[in-house]
Amino acid sequence: MSEKPAHLFEKTWRAHKVRELPGGQTQLFIGTHLVHEVTSPQAFAMLRELGLPVRFPGRTFATADHIMPTDTQARPLADPLAETMLSELERNCAESEVTFFGKESGYQGVVHVIGPELGLTVPGSTIACGDSHTSTHGAFGTIALGIGTSQVRDVLATQTLAMGELKVRRIEVTGRLRPGVYAKDVILAIIRKLGVNGGVGFAYEYAGEAVEAMSMEERMTLCNMSIEGGARCGYVNPDATTVEYLRGRRYSPEGEAFERATAEWLAMASDPDAEYDDTVSLKADEIEPSITWGIHPGHNIGVRERIPTPSEASDEERAGIEEALEYMDLDPGAPIAGTPVDVAFIGSCTNGRLSDLREAARVARTGTVQEGVRALVVPGSQEVSRQAIAEGLDEVFRKAGFDWREPGCSMCLAMNPDKLIGREICASSSNRNFKGRQGSPSGRTLLMSPAMVAAAALAGRVVDVREVL
Repeated sequence: MSEKPAHLFEKTWRAHKVRELPGGQTQLFIGTHLVHEVTSPQAFAMLRELGLPVRFPGRTFATADHIMPTDTQARPLADPLAETMLSELERNCAESEVTFFGKESGYQGVVHVIGPELGLTVPGSTIACGDSHTSTHGAFGTIALGIGTSQVRDVLATQTLAMGELKVRRIEVTGRLRPGVYAKDVILAIIRKLGVNGGVGFAYEYAGEAVEAMSMEERMTLCNMSIEGGARCGYVNPDATTVEYLRGRRYSPEGEAFERATAEWLAMASDPDAEYDDTVSLKADEIEPSITWGIHPGHNIGVRERIPTPSEASDEERAGIEEALEYMDLDPGAPIAGTPVDVAFIGSCTNGRLSDLREAARVARTGTVQEGVRALVVPGSQEVSRQAIAEGLDEVFRKAGFDWREPGCSMCLAMNPDKLIGREICASSSNRNFKGRQGSPSGRTLLMSPAMVAAAALAGRVVDVREVL
C-alpha cells in the first residue's frame, strides 16, 4: 500500500523525527546548525556549566555578522564589546571544533547569506539558527527554524530540538509579476493580506507560477520574511532552479553523488494531491511596488496608494493605525510617494545578495544620490562583495554617491556603528520597521525593494521605481 500523499513539510518532519516526547512535542533532528556571535556565547557557556560537549561539531557552522562594523573590520574592532563577542565566538568554535567562517576565511557574511552560498542549505533538511530570519533557508525546500538561546544550547548538546508539528498553509502567487515588482513586494503583499499574526502555528508553502519563475535569491527574500507574517517557517518546493544553484557549491556533493542527491532532493517536493490546512491565492499582476508606512511590516501599501486614514479603518485596526501615524509623523490620506528620506540602506539577509545589488545598480546608473541623503550599500557576504566588484557594481554605486561597505548586518538592526540618528527616515531593504529598530529610539523605517531604495536615494523621497527604469 502506497503512502498517503504528503507535502514537503510532512516528508521532512517524518524524516527527522526522533521520537514523541511525553508532553506531546516531537524531538526533531537538526541537520545543520548555524550560529553567530549574538545568541551563541550564553549557549556555549551553559554547555560548559553542564560539562557537555558539542554533540556533532561537524554539523555546526559559525560566522560573525550582527556586530561587525562595515566601514573597517580591522582587529581589534573599535567597539570593545563587539571585539569581546567576536573573540568569544572564535574561542568557542576553536574549543568545540566548530567551523568558523571569519574574515580570514574569505566567506564571512550574514549567516543567512553564506549558508546557501556554501551549499550548507539543501532540500529536505532541517536547519536551526539563533536568529528569527532563519526561515530564509526554506527557499531550498528546507524546514528552517529560528530559535532562542536556550534552544541553541539544546541543539549544540543534542543536535535535536523539541517542538510541536505545524499546520501548513499553501500560498499560491499566480501569473507573472510586472516589471519593477520584486520578491520583496510579493512578501509584503502576502503579509498585508494575511496580517502579521496570520501565520501563527503555520508553515507557509509558497507556490504558483510567479514563485516558480523566481531565482533562488528571490525565493530567499520571499522566505526570509515569513516570520514577519507570524509563520514559524516558510519554504518553496525544490526544482531544477534549486538543483542548478547548488551545483558546484563548496559543501555540495560532486559527480554521481550530486546526481543521487538531486533525485532525493526533488522527491521531497510536495505531492500534487497533498492536503493542506489552508490555501490562499494572490494574483501576481495585481502586486505593486510596496512600501511600509507604519511600525510593522503589515503596515504597507502600494507606491501609488495613500497612507491609511484611521476614520476609515475597522475598530480593530484603528488604534494601531493611530499609533503608527503618530510615531511616523505621516499625514493620513497623503500619498506615500513623495515622502522624504534622510537615509537609504541596501543590504541585510533579506536583500543583500548579488541580484539585489544588480537591480539597485540599474537605478543608480540613472543619477546621483540627492544632497543630504546618507546612502549605504552593504553586501551580504565577502563572496557577494567579490562578485559585485568583479562586475564593477561597487564603482557604479560610488559614482552615484553611495557608500560601498564591507559585509555585515549593518543598519538592519544596528548592533554596530551603522545607525539612524534622531528622527531620520530610512528607505531600507531590510525586514523590520519596528520602533527603534535601526538604532535610534525615534528613527523611522520605510521597507521596500533594493531598487526602490536606490530610487529614493536619488530622488531624496519615495518614488515609483518603474518611472525611473
